[in-house]
Amino acid sequence: MTSLPRVALPVFCFRSDAFQKHVIKTSEQKIERKKKFEKDGEKFYSMLDRHLHLSSKKKESQLQEADLQVDKERHNFFESSLEYVYQIQEVQESKKFSIVEPVLAFLHSLFTYNNLTVELTQDFLPYKQQLQLSLQNTRNHFSSTREELEDLKKRMKEAPLTCKLPGQPTIEGYLYTQEKWALGISWVKYYCQYEKEAKTLRMTPMDQKPGAKQGTLDLTLKSCVRRKTDSIDKRFCFDIETNERSGTITLQALSEANRRLWMEAMDGKEPIYHSPITKQEEMELNEVGFKFVRKCINAVETKGIATEGVYRTVGSNIQVQKLLNAFFDPKCPGDVDLQSGDWDIKTITSSLKFYLRNLSEPVMTYKLHKELVLAAKSENLDYRLGAIHALVYKLPDKNREMLELLIQHLVNVCEHSRENLMSPSNMGVIFGPTLMRAQEDTVAAMMNIKFQNIVVEILIEHFGKIYSGPPEDTTPPPVPPPRVAARRHKPITISKRPLRERPVFFGASVEESGGESACSLLPLTPPVPFPTVSGAMWITRSGPCSTGLLFSPYYHIEGHINLKSCFSLHPICSNCHCKLCPRSHHHQRDGKSFSPLVFRALMMF
Repeated sequence: MTSLPRVALPVFCFRSDAFQKHVIKTSEQKIERKKKFEKDGEKFYSMLDRHLHLSSKKKESQLQEADLQVDKERHNFFESSLEYVYQIQEVQESKKFSIVEPVLAFLHSLFTYNNLTVELTQDFLPYKQQLQLSLQNTRNHFSSTREELEDLKKRMKEAPLTCKLPGQPTIEGYLYTQEKWALGISWVKYYCQYEKEAKTLRMTPMDQKPGAKQGTLDLTLKSCVRRKTDSIDKRFCFDIETNERSGTITLQALSEANRRLWMEAMDGKEPIYHSPITKQEEMELNEVGFKFVRKCINAVETKGIATEGVYRTVGSNIQVQKLLNAFFDPKCPGDVDLQSGDWDIKTITSSLKFYLRNLSEPVMTYKLHKELVLAAKSENLDYRLGAIHALVYKLPDKNREMLELLIQHLVNVCEHSRENLMSPSNMGVIFGPTLMRAQEDTVAAMMNIKFQNIVVEILIEHFGKIYSGPPEDTTPPPVPPPRVAARRHKPITISKRPLRERPVFFGASVEESGGESACSLLPLTPPVPFPTVSGAMWITRSGPCSTGLLFSPYYHIEGHINLKSCFSLHPICSNCHCKLCPRSHHHQRDGKSFSPLVFRALMMF
């Protein structure tokens, strides 16, 4: 130990001559590699930024040329990065023997040329041998490590985007995010890391402004869909949905291959251009349809039967299509939990109505449509109920089962009408056209919508009687004979609920016996055939103008029979230009007023 200071000085001098030159040369190479790496990196990222701001509306040749330039610069940057890392690894490994080797060489030369004593040589010989073995092992390890690094560098050049170190995220890299502000839209650069097992996405902003508080964002992925090319001006875009944000987040990848890797890691899907649901294949009264209806009814009665406006409020079309696509998926039909928080009441009720509306044939069938409407038009309430009762049991078995399932549910909903404000009449308005859809959309079919609502309301109000069993005679009772006397105080009603009394106004002429009218109204047969409209009649005017006037009972307001509300004529006659009284609609001409005898004709409806 006392001879160590005397040995250190010659070693330092020896090291200064040989080793220091090698260290300086290696350092210069390292600095040169680092400068080349930084220069290539700056050149690549600047070109990448310009490339990503190219519009998709440019020519395809220009876009392909830009892609080739970016790929070339990416290749140069990737190669310089590998060379720089390789140089650092070589310097670090060479330190293990480059320091000890000159010392050993110096000692060996010292022993050779200075003829050290045999005793000192024998004492140092075991250390020398051990040092030689360690040095040889270190050199061998360096050679093998260098070969492995060269092989790894070669494999990374062949497939640079598939290398992943253990313990690191599934995929990571730069992405541009679309940020919407009050004054427009901007694209912000983020460094993103995605872990597939936990579905976590970490986004670190790279363009932070001084004083900004924006930090790293940790999001949980829900879905990933490729953005349609014609829906955005940028290229390589895809949309994601997260639990932390309500809307979609639009991301832009660095290239098409990079976007494909991100979408594979996030289990991304292609956009849906057309709804896969078809009426012929999936909108049928089959087992899946019954299962869907039962699940919807169970969900509504469990968590939304007291919701105000249930079945009246409409859900989002996107969510409705999403629910129907998931439930009627041919791979796993019916595998949807409607009790989860992913589906709200509006989406469930709208999906149920959509399914019933898009059946190949309505629940109450086209065959019985006309008979049901005729039964609803009858004034005899007992006949109306008996006819509908008999017609229900003429339905096919699966249609009758589905109708019973739906009406029982509507009865349960109407029992909570104080909370949800949905009475049987409101339910009839909603489910009448749904369960009794006409085969053709004609004017007569539109006029019969009211009677479709009446049928559904009768089914709800008399559910216990109708579904207690089939009638004794399945044929409808005979139609009652037409009345002889005009109905004056009893308009068509939906149920047996008492009506509120309303005053009835009679149209009487001001001067029935004092003069003659140049233009009067008489209940005559129209001179030419007119289009037939259910529940309406034509009245022909005799005088200077001969016009057919259409009167319809649908102008009644809550059973109030009033000439003003029923008379469908403008304040001035379009042909004879007679002025009409705004209160009684009498024709006024030459200072005289005449009754059009409208009330007598109206009572014949």
